[in-house]
Amino acid sequence: MHSIVFLDRDSLMADVRRPGFEHTWREHGATSAGQVVERLRGATIAITNKVPLRAADIAQLPELKMVAVAATGTDNVDLDACRARGIVVSNIRNYSLVSVPEHCIGLILALRRKLKAYCADVDAGRWQASSRFCLLDHPIGDLAGSRLGIVGYGALGKKVALLGRAFGMRVSVVSRSPVDDPDVDVVTLDELLATCDVVSLHLPLTARTANMIGARELARMKRGALLINTARGGLVDEAALAAALSDGTLGGAGFDVLSEEPPAPDNPLLALRLPNFILTPHVAWASAGAMQTLADMLIDNVEAFDAGQPRNVL
Repeated sequence: MHSIVFLDRDSLMADVRRPGFEHTWREHGATSAGQVVERLRGATIAITNKVPLRAADIAQLPELKMVAVAATGTDNVDLDACRARGIVVSNIRNYSLVSVPEHCIGLILALRRKLKAYCADVDAGRWQASSRFCLLDHPIGDLAGSRLGIVGYGALGKKVALLGRAFGMRVSVVSRSPVDDPDVDVVTLDELLATCDVVSLHLPLTARTANMIGARELARMKRGALLINTARGGLVDEAALAAALSDGTLGGAGFDVLSEEPPAPDNPLLALRLPNFILTPHVAWASAGAMQTLADMLIDNVEAFDAGQPRNVL
């Protein structure tokens, strides 16, 4: 009989059905790094969204057989240590193909149409005091006719490209895999940065992609361009981004992720009070529909493992 422990149940606001096989179930709203081993002792299946499972923890959990990650990203789990022990690690894939792309497009629209700046003007009473029927202090840009650059052309990148084309944007992509899509231009990263009006990141965080957008890459970007990140915070050098936004090198940025979450108080992006920077607290994935889909797929993964046919294995 499997013993299942969900380490951070409060991270998922959805109904989580119990697996259809004999088991025991324990869940914790949140778990600190120092509580992992104690809470997983005796467990055969661990469920984690963002709680780290490091090699030192895994070494102390001889009965652990599966780690069910309640997310797509698995950088919080030591995959090498799990493989060495024969522990199956399964993640959730393609559950947020509506939520994340819509959030991404929402950030782009808000920045191009200067919504943050104009809302601040209304709050400050500037429209009310105007001698004209409208304010025109912040130049507005249309999406139609502009170029959208997508770095990482997986399922999410493709959906963002589809939405961008619906707005009349032309699409360029950087992809390690072959791209069979006549509606997009496949380019190098340098070319994409230099020619695109909006650059959107859709990559996992790995040793290869960490800080892939730094001061050099930001300086290469087209004047007035936007940088959008709904993927992983560690893809971008945050100090370099703060500098580029502050000195006007970059036209604007919309971020839903930071390198450390929750962020440390000294994160340079938290200090920015700029109309061309929008920061949301890692919620692009979190529509009600997406979270319920994730919860259902999570238990599907656990049941598949119990049936001897594990899926979504890393």
